[in-house]
Amino acid sequence: MRVAIRSTRVEPGLLEKHELCHYTTDGGPLLSAVPRAGADPRHRQAHRPSFLTVLLQDEIGGLQVLHQGRWVDVSPIPGALVVNIGDLLQLVSNDKFKSIEHRVLASAKGPRISVAVFFNPSFDEKKPYGPVKELLSETNPPAYRDVTVAEYIMNYLTKGLTSSSLDAFKL
Repeated sequence: MRVAIRSTRVEPGLLEKHELCHYTTDGGPLLSAVPRAGADPRHRQAHRPSFLTVLLQDEIGGLQVLHQGRWVDVSPIPGALVVNIGDLLQLVSNDKFKSIEHRVLASAKGPRISVAVFFNPSFDEKKPYGPVKELLSETNPPAYRDVTVAEYIMNYLTKGLTSSSLDAFKL
């Protein structure tokens, strides 16, 4: 996250000052296995509702990203971390960083095991999130209105997979 912030004109203490991210403490699993081939791939359907996800995937693979309308495999590289930008980072960066739709498909090679760390604001956070003011200018006006995490998640859960969760918040 700090690398993303450093590549902008945003003040260095932004994360601490605004408490943008925290590790989830809801007891969710850090290890997950995708069912074997033949399972409905929509079970692990594309999603982007986080702020940022860091993923270590095993040699089985199965992660795909949507690129120019086509699903493309993200081949595992031993020891490499995959960083997925989420919708909330796209919103606060005012589209400087783009979230990417991704999904996981099961493989006939065997079960896929990954270790993921999710950076998400608390669902109970009352403070609205919007484009960071330091990234805005006359030539780069805000692309989104401010939104609470609860409002964003409710929109994400009700919109289905037909459009981006950010569309409802565009100005």
